[in-house]
Amino acid sequence: MKAYVFPGQGAQFTGMGKDLYENSALAKQLFETANEILGFRITDIMFEGTAEELKETKVTQPAVFLHSVILAKTLENFAPDMVAGHSLGEFSALVANGALSFEDGLKLVSQRALAMQKACEIKPSTMAAVLSLEDKVVEDICAAIDGVVVAANYNCPGQLVISGEYKAVELACEKMKEAGAKRALILPVGGGFHSPMMEPAREELAAAIEATTFSTPSCPVYQNVTASAVSDPNEIKKNLIIQLTAPVRWTQSVQQMIKDGATSFTEVGPGKVLVGLVNKIDKEVETISA
Repeated sequence: MKAYVFPGQGAQFTGMGKDLYENSALAKQLFETANEILGFRITDIMFEGTAEELKETKVTQPAVFLHSVILAKTLENFAPDMVAGHSLGEFSALVANGALSFEDGLKLVSQRALAMQKACEIKPSTMAAVLSLEDKVVEDICAAIDGVVVAANYNCPGQLVISGEYKAVELACEKMKEAGAKRALILPVGGGFHSPMMEPAREELAAAIEATTFSTPSCPVYQNVTASAVSDPNEIKKNLIIQLTAPVRWTQSVQQMIKDGATSFTEVGPGKVLVGLVNKIDKEVETISA
C-alpha cells in the first residue's frame, strides 16, 4: 500500500514551486488562483523572495501548502492508499485525498497562519528540540516544570520537540541536559506551537473549520492528534481543531500506517525532512521523494 506524506512549516526554500509554475499549465492556473485568494502575489515571494520574506508566518504556511498540493495534483499516477501530514501538512493531505477543496484548504491555511501569529504575540513562547531521550523522560520533565511546557512533536524515536512559555522551555532544556539529552536546543520559531499557548488560535480557527464543507476522502488520513486512520468528515474537522494545541504524533502515525499495510512512503512537497524521519522510524520501509 502506498502512503503519501506532506511536510509542515520549516520545509520552505527560495525558488520553491517555480519549476512547477513554468512547466505545467495546471500548476500555473492553481498558483494564480492562490494569488487571487490570498490578495497578494505569494508566487513572487516563493520564486524570487529572500529566506527572511519566506519565513513570515502568513507566507510560510500557504507557501508550503501550495507547493505540496500543486505537486500532488501534477504527479502522474497519484493514487494514495493513505495520507498524513506533519502539522500544517495535514491540510495538504486533506486536499490531496479530496476531503477539502483546493480553495477551502488554502483559505483555512491562511487563517490558521494569521491566528497563530496573533497567538504568538499575546505571550512570548517558543519550542526546543530534544535529542536522545526516551519519550517518557521528556514528558515527565515537562510535567515537573512550573509553567507551560509540553511535548509537542514526536518526530522519531529519540527526537522530540517541546513547546510552551519561553522561561518554562528554557528551564526544561536545562533539566533535559541534566537527564542525559545529547541536545536540548531552542528553535528559531515564532512561538510555542502545539501547546496550550495556541488556545487563542484554536478558538479562532475552530469557527473557520466549522463553517467549511468537508467531504468523505478517497482514502484515510492518519491525523496528528489520533495517529490513526480517519475517514469521517466530522471527526476529521474535530481533530483538525484540536491539532493546534495538541502534540503531533508523527512517530506513532508512521508506525500505525506501517502496521495497517503501508509498504512505501512518498513525501510530496518541499524538502526531504519526512523521508528522513520515516527512515529513522522504520529502516525497512521504502521512501521516495516526489
